[in-house]
Amino acid sequence: MVDLESEVPPLPPRYRFRDLLLGDQGWQNDDRVQVEFYMNENTFKERLKLFFIKNQRSSLRIRLFNFSLKLLSCLLYIIRVLLENPSQGNEWSHIFWVNRSLPLWGLQVSVALISLFETILLGYLSYKGNIWEQILRIPFVLEIINAVPFIISIFWPSLRNLFVPVFLNCWLAKHALENMINDLHRAIQRTQSAMFNQVLILISTLLCLIFTCICGIQHLERIGKKLNLFDSLYFCIVTFSTVGFGDVTPETWSSKLFVVAMICVALVVLPIQFEQLAYLWMERQKSGGNYSRHRAQTEKHVVLCVSSLKIDLLMDFLNEFYAHPRLQDYYVVILCPTEMDVQVRRVLQIPMWSQRVIYLQGSALKDQDLLRAKMDDAEACFILSSRCEVDRTSSDHQTILRAWAVKDFAPNCPLYVQILKPENKFHIKFADHVVCEEEFKYAMLALNCICPATSTLITLLVHTSRGQEGQQSPEQWQKMYGRCSGNEVYHIVLEESTFFAEYEGKSFTYASFHAHKKFGVCLIGVRREDNKNILLNPGPRYIMNATDICFYINITKEENSAFKNQDQQRKSNVSRTFYHGPSRLPVHSIIASMGTVAIDLQDTSCRSASGPTLSLPSEGGKEMRRPSIAPVLEVADTSSIQTCDLLSDQSEDETTPDEEISSNLEYAKGYPPYSPYIGSSPTFCHLLHEKVPFCCLRLDKSCQHNYYEDAKAYGFKNKLIIVAAETAGNGLYNFIVPLRAYYRPKKELNPIVLLLDNPLDDLLRCGVTFAANMVVVDKESTMSAEEDYMADAKTIVNVQTLFRLFSSLSIITELTHPANMRFMQFRAKDCYSLALSKLEKKERERGSNLAFMFRLPFAAGRVFSISMLDTLLYQSFVKDYMISITRLLLGLDTIPGSGFLCSMKITEDDLWIRTYARLYQKLCSSTGDVPIGIYRTESQKLAASESQISISVEEWEDTKDTKEQGHHRSNHRNSTSSDQSDHPLLRRKSMQWARRLSRKGPKHSGKTAEKITQQRLNLYRRSERQELAELVKNRMKHLGLSTVGYDEMNDHQSTLSYILINPSPDTRIELNDVVYLIRPDPLAYLPNSEPSRKNSFCNATGQDAREETQL
Repeated sequence: MVDLESEVPPLPPRYRFRDLLLGDQGWQNDDRVQVEFYMNENTFKERLKLFFIKNQRSSLRIRLFNFSLKLLSCLLYIIRVLLENPSQGNEWSHIFWVNRSLPLWGLQVSVALISLFETILLGYLSYKGNIWEQILRIPFVLEIINAVPFIISIFWPSLRNLFVPVFLNCWLAKHALENMINDLHRAIQRTQSAMFNQVLILISTLLCLIFTCICGIQHLERIGKKLNLFDSLYFCIVTFSTVGFGDVTPETWSSKLFVVAMICVALVVLPIQFEQLAYLWMERQKSGGNYSRHRAQTEKHVVLCVSSLKIDLLMDFLNEFYAHPRLQDYYVVILCPTEMDVQVRRVLQIPMWSQRVIYLQGSALKDQDLLRAKMDDAEACFILSSRCEVDRTSSDHQTILRAWAVKDFAPNCPLYVQILKPENKFHIKFADHVVCEEEFKYAMLALNCICPATSTLITLLVHTSRGQEGQQSPEQWQKMYGRCSGNEVYHIVLEESTFFAEYEGKSFTYASFHAHKKFGVCLIGVRREDNKNILLNPGPRYIMNATDICFYINITKEENSAFKNQDQQRKSNVSRTFYHGPSRLPVHSIIASMGTVAIDLQDTSCRSASGPTLSLPSEGGKEMRRPSIAPVLEVADTSSIQTCDLLSDQSEDETTPDEEISSNLEYAKGYPPYSPYIGSSPTFCHLLHEKVPFCCLRLDKSCQHNYYEDAKAYGFKNKLIIVAAETAGNGLYNFIVPLRAYYRPKKELNPIVLLLDNPLDDLLRCGVTFAANMVVVDKESTMSAEEDYMADAKTIVNVQTLFRLFSSLSIITELTHPANMRFMQFRAKDCYSLALSKLEKKERERGSNLAFMFRLPFAAGRVFSISMLDTLLYQSFVKDYMISITRLLLGLDTIPGSGFLCSMKITEDDLWIRTYARLYQKLCSSTGDVPIGIYRTESQKLAASESQISISVEEWEDTKDTKEQGHHRSNHRNSTSSDQSDHPLLRRKSMQWARRLSRKGPKHSGKTAEKITQQRLNLYRRSERQELAELVKNRMKHLGLSTVGYDEMNDHQSTLSYILINPSPDTRIELNDVVYLIRPDPLAYLPNSEPSRKNSFCNATGQDAREETQL
């Protein structure tokens, strides 16, 4: 085989390094040929064309010079008319001959020569092969008429006084002006609006018509009335305005004919111009025009980029954005590629919005449209995704391109981006603030299973409200719920604060408790001046500095609060703090015998992760005085802080040794080995020691490792959490991690079942009858519909079916549109729901942004819409910390030293605390927890108004036939196989009860008749539920599943739940209240001692921990 390197000729010796750099000038025998490209551009014609036509700036100068020549010729004509003496007589020679002085003739000839030469040269350069097309052009014909007679008069002196219609050069000036504007746009790379061009053309056309008519009438009337230019101007204005006074009229037939011709031309030309102007005006109304550069430099504005603008999205943005006082002077520029919707157009015509909101139709991918929106001068740019599209990934791709385009055009403009899929988040990592919808959605759904109504809590915190909702309602719970919903998160520097300045150098829990006790504000977090990370409840060991930024929950920020003087404040403190309500009982009684109580109540046992431990005082203390609570220390005492290491397995103090060993073999704590997408925050959580085979993940199918085919066979100790979703997307990672977080004890870990399809058989197999929660995620395939609000139709009907079949099941649902929450757990004839519907309409009329908050499913945390979190992105423009705080609360981010959100339940043994202030103190002094709110459940019939009568069947039968009812209930609960035999008994008993009512009907008044009607309705409802229960039980028997535990009569419709965010200190705590807590990071309390010492310490105190009241 021939060597390839031998075929390559060697480099000649003459090619040295110097020759390669400088070139070999001495080598003349080179056989290379130099080729010159684009030789056609070196010709004389091409060079002229390059200068006169192609080059933008030189062409602009030529057009400007030509325009000036035409104006000069018209000016010389006016000078000639003014200098001419009107001749006597009516001879026609006055039409063809005029008096022209020699200097004036010389100037006109010079102008004519230059104009004719330029016209011929441009015609030659633009020649395309058809000479007649160049000659017969109107500008060329007019140039010949105005220039050739002057050139002829050079060689024929007798023609120097020949009349030449030089005033027709105004039309050539108009043509030159149009060309000049086009060249101007090319030269400076700025395109004026078509509206401006069309208005300029219309004005120039009108001026040319008037000027032509003035000069023509004046010249033709030289043989008539001898009109001057002013009289001609007066006649033209009166004639074209259709006024027609008649005092100045043409006399000669030629002038009359000229006027007729000019009117005909005006009737043809002007309507065409006006039509084009009207069309452009309508198009501008659709596209929105431009945002003024002067306004952009003198006023502040933000840009909202959306793919399609809906009225709900627009109103949510405007209401939330302009809710802040310092944003009232901002302009909002909306950049949308679609035409403005009719409803949006009507809203933007309201005076409140028309002066501040500007709609531009355009694309964020075009620099021209970004220039129209003055993006480089904008204070911020909000880019929102379209969640109603079928392909949400495609919607994210469009959002990413918009963000890239804005960043490329205006790199200094802050970006606020909303993304749908978490796997696409890393593409927009450069944005200042990012909200990923699926991250927040699944995290809130997960926390709803641990802390009830977390979605409602977060929604109320990120909405701007003054707490005026529900204050006109007769219901007490609506007043409290509406007033507390006005609480938001604010920030202030500690040394500048009246709330917190006095707590410099003291512990965080001390500052939080005393600020709430004194001012009613809830301090939830801090941030060091030299650190960007926010710490939620860093714990009692954290010492407050003067430069710390404090984050607190309150109705309004401190800057908008007024403080009383010291005397009034002292009096109010005495009357409010030492005594509570009508009972006049001391509330804060910790001053008496403080040391003894502190010794009795200080707890050094291991702190359980399931909830704080509130210990009751000793029996001797109960006999002598009411229970007291230890004070919150200014500086944390290491001996009083519970320092149990949650990483150790001894925190599970309720487990037996065998269970402890088995749990230790099964679970380990660490970080997930795999991340489903780039950008996910690593979370310390419970993990299995070994990876489970993929075949074992199918719950309904057995494999070689196990033979279970339903959830009941697995024998789970804790209740299930079922997630009904369309696909197992990456967002489920944010659902699983909070439920497996390291601070959750192993004994409380709930099994998670993913249900990708939810027919009845699959629901029963996955254990829906003994599930703790059923989470229904809105399906992506149904988020797009012809009618927008129908996108939730399938989800709503499916949830309603679940609610009817399994009335005791706790269902948590996510919807696309917040307005559809009123259909959740829908009851057409429920009086209370109708009353809430009327209340919602009244609140909406009062301008509330949270009119839907009083709907029972939303207030109880059973349903939420992720679109309600759009306000989180809007609020971050004013509060740049809101996204970080929300992510910390939801567990999406974990920062060392920052606490987490959890909850605890009030039991009967905890009612000795009595008030929220004492609970606040107890938690701060014992465990370092900071409470932020209460989730309260009440009986609906107690909260109903007098007009809403609801007497259940059970109450009637308890009063009339207690023994029989109790016997029937016991038989019904114990029956498993004879359910069919109980149905005739129920039917016979219902008939007897109906006869009893019919006999007593005529004797009762109208109010009693209403009660009977309600009782009949309840009986019908119970019978329907019984039939549904029979259906479910028969299906379970057919599938071979046990019906034990299926309680078909348990219904939640008799209770209502709501949230009280940061209630007042004197708020009474009630039985079954769930308190929201921000608990310090357990890892921050790891002592420096050896693990053996920690284990022995926990074992020694484990017995005391069991005797305490678990809250």
